[in-house]
Amino acid sequence: MNPFTKTDLQGLMHGYHGPCVSIFMPTHRGAAETLQDQIRFKNLLREAEENLVKRGLRFPEAGQFLEPAQALQKDSLFWRHQMDGLAVFLSPEISRFYRLPADFKELVVVTDRFHIKPLLPLLSGDDRFYVLALSQKEVRLFHGSRHSLTEVDLKGMPSSLPEAFLQNDLERQVQFHTGTPQGAAKRAAIFHGHGSGAMDSKDNILQCFRQVDRSLHEVLRKEQAPLVLAGVDFLFPIYRQANTYQSLVDEGISGNPEGVNPDELHDEAWRIVRPHFQKARDEAIALYRQMTAMDRSSCDIKTIVRSAYHGRVETLFAAVGLQRWGMFDLATGKVCLRDQAGPGDEDLLDFAAIHTLFNGGTVYAVEPDEVPGDTPLAAVFRY
Repeated sequence: MNPFTKTDLQGLMHGYHGPCVSIFMPTHRGAAETLQDQIRFKNLLREAEENLVKRGLRFPEAGQFLEPAQALQKDSLFWRHQMDGLAVFLSPEISRFYRLPADFKELVVVTDRFHIKPLLPLLSGDDRFYVLALSQKEVRLFHGSRHSLTEVDLKGMPSSLPEAFLQNDLERQVQFHTGTPQGAAKRAAIFHGHGSGAMDSKDNILQCFRQVDRSLHEVLRKEQAPLVLAGVDFLFPIYRQANTYQSLVDEGISGNPEGVNPDELHDEAWRIVRPHFQKARDEAIALYRQMTAMDRSSCDIKTIVRSAYHGRVETLFAAVGLQRWGMFDLATGKVCLRDQAGPGDEDLLDFAAIHTLFNGGTVYAVEPDEVPGDTPLAAVFRY
């Protein structure tokens, strides 16, 4: 499993027009709850069908629209390999399904655009982190949330320290032979890494970690989420010497992580990173209150929607599980709010969050009672 990224989000937000069906639900990793999840999904599909009919589709047309999801609902193998949450997106052009490390609430939204606010905690940096588990036999990277850890499928990442050492050896040989003048005496290739003695040297381990860091850079180069190391204590200072990732945290998970259950790693990692997230959120709330006196914060939905579209929002708090329906006219800047979704309407909380994120702002997708100002939306402005 690879993390859900801004590229995935952009793929959902551009080029697709109504009707768009967005379905979110919690799922279970254990096989015992497979049938329960299938039944719940079937009920959500029935709700989506009813919403499509309300928008003017006939029942046969709605059934055909939902056919890819109906086929998925009957696929028992699919339901035996779940994570914490399932997100489904259907339009006349596409059908996409994401198994994700997020504990979604059940939700069906049918509008002219996809509804993505429940995905924001996976993107905003709030409560997202990584764990790099290091041992001689295994090198594993996990993507974490407040709920779980999921192993990231890495291409090119050494799966063990001996493999990393061997990759370094091969690279040095290529560099040597490429730089050898024509006619010079050839040197015999010497391979290391398969014997345990090759890994005893601190310098050799450092070279391995530099190879791991280079591979990791390809995955995390656009990330700022905290990275926690897991391994025996003597490896930590060596890896820090090789590390180039700016968000590596000071404290690590001590002990050999080989064969350790991801749930155990998650508990320790969350204990380490939780204060980091709480501090950042507390500072953001304090800044919101401070900026109120300077007219650089607001809890007015119309003001925030306009500001988010124009790139003015630096920090946004958006309530999950709530929707505020309406429409933003790009030409006039007028924002209309409605009690219920109508043709062409969208969730304006969703709209503000998307544009804040795309314009480089920070989004905190939080429970309604955690939004400052006792409203579903609050923002700190850049100017």
